[in-house]
Amino acid sequence: MRKQIPNTLTLSNLFSGCIATAMAFQGNFKAVVIWVAVAALFDFLDGLAARILKVYSPIGKELDSLADVVSFGVAPASAVFILLRENSLLPGYLEPIHLLLPYLAFLIPVFSAYRLAKFNIDERQTTSFMGFPTPANGLFWISYCYGMSGAVAENENLFYLTIGLIILLSLLMISEIPMFSLKIKKIAFKGNEKPIILVLLMILLVALFGLTGIAWGIIAYILLSLAWPDKVK
Repeated sequence: MRKQIPNTLTLSNLFSGCIATAMAFQGNFKAVVIWVAVAALFDFLDGLAARILKVYSPIGKELDSLADVVSFGVAPASAVFILLRENSLLPGYLEPIHLLLPYLAFLIPVFSAYRLAKFNIDERQTTSFMGFPTPANGLFWISYCYGMSGAVAENENLFYLTIGLIILLSLLMISEIPMFSLKIKKIAFKGNEKPIILVLLMILLVALFGLTGIAWGIIAYILLSLAWPDKVK
């Protein structure tokens, strides 16, 4: 029974991601943020439970990746798809292909799946990452959609921004740029400086900007990783 606790938490992550996907197709971006955040909490707890209970299994590793593809790939991509199809002001010259362009959103789960597969077989990454983590990418996009859902209908330049970010962040996910992990092995500031600084920044940004602050916090994570790189280990 104890061995199934982490798997149950992982499946709860997946279930939350499915609900987030349904909310995205209803255009309820706030609900998408809430349910993907719930999925992220379960994603954190399943790993924590596995470490505390010392119950690691190959099926747990596979389940985790499958759940992450849905919760942090398909669900955010569905929100971006609706943002581009229903909410965005497209430049006039793109009108003939306006029905096709929103499907670029589904590059997000494509690159998320590739990244997760790559991560699973890369033994160089244990306490830090190479490339932009899939959950961080998912959290960025659901916050971005929530914050931009009104603005993109008034400014066609935001359409270019959205497409550019899809491509940039997708490539960043499969890059080999070192990114630090939020895993904290011991209760101490030394050795955990970056995760603690990021958490404090995230709290501040959410307090200032509401749910849109999550996207700004993810940008801060990228910049902090680039300015203060980790050794991959």
